[in-house]
Amino acid sequence: MSNPSLVDARLAELGLELPAVAAPVAAYVPAVVTGSWVHTSGQLPFVGGELPATGKVSSSGTPGTVSPEAAHELAARAALNAVAAVKDAVGDLDRVVRIVKVVGFVASAPDFTGQPAVINGASELLGRIFGDAGVHARSAVGVAVLPLDSPVEVELVAEFR
Repeated sequence: MSNPSLVDARLAELGLELPAVAAPVAAYVPAVVTGSWVHTSGQLPFVGGELPATGKVSSSGTPGTVSPEAAHELAARAALNAVAAVKDAVGDLDRVVRIVKVVGFVASAPDFTGQPAVINGASELLGRIFGDAGVHARSAVGVAVLPLDSPVEVELVAEFR
């Protein structure tokens, strides 16, 4: 009998369960391994195959927009989906040496400039899951629109052994 993964135990301790890796909606794969690196495709915050919210992120409270606080949680979910893609690619999350880079995209209303706070949802989750190995370089980018009208999309690069 093999020992349980330390990262899987940490996920359970946090009350998190890795979802099944979402099937690609276009001509790509969820993750690619090259050497000791795994690069994920952009992951949307799917829950049970559905987006929990759609639309632009805005602080205005305008109907049809997504609040920065809700988008922060969606970014965490997108990061969890990216972690699932990493596990699918490398087999065991204990092989992850470091989350090296995160790129987060935020579908932003024209006057919204809080992209870093939204993508903190992803960064904070990765820190809780991987500890010091989850500390990473990052970009948080505002965009006009994302696939399926998702408010956020997250991709990451991880080094593994």
